[in-house]
Amino acid sequence: MTANATPRRTVLLAAALVPASAATACGADGGDGGDGGTGTGAPATGGTATSAPATTGPAGTVLARTSEIPVGGGKVVADRKVVVTQPAAGEFKAFSAVCTHQGCLVDKVVDGSVRCPCHGSRFRIADGSVAAGPATRPLPEERVTVSGGTITLA
Repeated sequence: MTANATPRRTVLLAAALVPASAATACGADGGDGGDGGTGTGAPATGGTATSAPATTGPAGTVLARTSEIPVGGGKVVADRKVVVTQPAAGEFKAFSAVCTHQGCLVDKVVDGSVRCPCHGSRFRIADGSVAAGPATRPLPEERVTVSGGTITLA
């Protein structure tokens, strides 16, 4: 060791003090910018895919009319980061629209699955489970109420 070298103990101590959030912010974009196609370079959630989804809004926030959600399909409510689906007639489900792979915002519901444009993950409309990776975790379910033809956050 030279007189100018930093002792190994100092380097290890400094590494241990780096906040976990700083460590997870690095390397999360996988080369796609992690921006859900917005071109900003920022994840759609404002955080990492391993964090809890962003708050979707206060209870009572109107997401859609029931007539807007086709049976066997759904609708992405991008400003609330929620996807609302209707797997069977009269059965409405809602999930976070933030992909669990790297935090991109899903962009459409096609052929019974919610699609993420960043890396091709697909999620089932009935329960948010993974239909095709690279995502390995389901979309978190959101609680909604249906009343008078309106779907709102519960």
